[in-house]
Amino acid sequence: MPIHLVEDDESARVATARFLRAAGHTVETYPSAAAFLATRPGDEPGCVILDLQLPDRSGLEVQRELASRDHSLPVIFLTGAGHVHDSVQAMKCGAVDFLLKTDDGAVLLDAVRRALERDAAERSVRGRRDELRRRYETLTSREREVFAHLIRGPLNKQVGYALGISVATIKIHRQRVLTKMAAQSLPDLARMADELEITAPDQPPATRAHGPLDLA
Repeated sequence: MPIHLVEDDESARVATARFLRAAGHTVETYPSAAAFLATRPGDEPGCVILDLQLPDRSGLEVQRELASRDHSLPVIFLTGAGHVHDSVQAMKCGAVDFLLKTDDGAVLLDAVRRALERDAAERSVRGRRDELRRRYETLTSREREVFAHLIRGPLNKQVGYALGISVATIKIHRQRVLTKMAAQSLPDLARMADELEITAPDQPPATRAHGPLDLA
C-alpha cells in the first residue's frame, strides 16, 4: 500500500521518504499539490502525508479536494510550523493526525499505521455497499417495492393490501427479494436497507376485515 508524500521541500521530502521506506513502506513522492492530485489517488489502498504549506495550494485545500472525491485516502499532516487553528480545521475534516516535522519518527509511523488501518476499514465498508448495490440492481421494480415494505416488518397481507396484489404473489416476491439480496431474514434485509439508505414507505393501511387478501 503506497504512502503518498506531498512535500515541496526537497530535503525534507527525500529524508521522510527514506525513513518510511526503511520502515518497510512503499512511498510515492510529489513536490506540489498539482502533481499529486493529477495522479487521481484513491484507486489503490494507501494514505497521504501532506505538508500544510505547499507552493500552489494549501494542504487544507488539498484535503478538502480529496474529501470531495468518491474514494478518498486518509490524510496525515506533517508540517514545519503548525497553528492551532490549522490543526483544528484539519482534524474536523477527518485528518488522522497533525504532526510537526520535529516529532519523533515513531509518532509518524504510528500515524501511518492508523491511517492504513482506517483506509482498509473504509474500503471494506465501500466494498460491501457496492456489492449490496449490485444485488439491489438485480431486483425488478415490483421486487423493489416489496423490499421497501418488508423492511418495516408488516405481515404479507398488509404488504399485499398496500400494493394491491395477492398474498400469494407477495410471498413469491418476498422469497425472490431475500434470495437475490442473499438475506437470511427480514432483520438482515433491514440492515442492508440501512446501508443502501433505502427507507420504508409510510405505514401501510390496515387490511380490510374481509376479502381475498385476508389470507394467512
